[in-house]
Amino acid sequence: MKIAVIGTGNVGSTLGTAWAAKGHQVIFGTRDPNKAEIRDLLETAGSNASAAVVKEAVAAADIVVLATPWAATQQIVEAVAGWSGKILVDCTNPIAPGLQLALGTTTSGGEQIAAWAAGARVVKAFNTTGAENMADPIYDAQPITMFICGDDAEAKTAVTQLAEDLGFEVADAGPLMTARFLEPMAIVWIRLASVQGWGRNMAFKIVKR
Repeated sequence: MKIAVIGTGNVGSTLGTAWAAKGHQVIFGTRDPNKAEIRDLLETAGSNASAAVVKEAVAAADIVVLATPWAATQQIVEAVAGWSGKILVDCTNPIAPGLQLALGTTTSGGEQIAAWAAGARVVKAFNTTGAENMADPIYDAQPITMFICGDDAEAKTAVTQLAEDLGFEVADAGPLMTARFLEPMAIVWIRLASVQGWGRNMAFKIVKR
């Protein structure tokens, strides 16, 4: 697949590098593809990775992965035209100061992004755990769970494949409105990892009897 990764922080760089290692063609979308940090990222990610300005990265990709800080997300999404038909993977969390949700209860960040990116097939994924688990989702030889949700079955199938390529077990939580519940899960993970002192090498996993 050709994957545009918008956002080159911990999550975006980890996901893009991992997919490039699996043979996907990854384009990191950034304001300045020539800055030193991006050159270093491309050296780490290898020959399957490249960089371009955001609009060019989106236009060239089959799937777009949005891994941006919430405060910058609306501006980045609305600056891109031609979302219609694109699979847009929303990894963001609408976090406000004090580890509170900026949106919730009656809507979600995922639903808001779907409104900003008119016509995109939005799938919420890769938001309920940290970058360390995206780099290595195996605990005691068992895959941890990646929760996804979205309204388009074909888009969810593609995102499921991307998650499984990294080693996750995927749980389809239903339609995009389920992001209203997955985004608070991210707050739980952050609080356990950082506030409660569990550390970032912990994860959620569904077990069945």
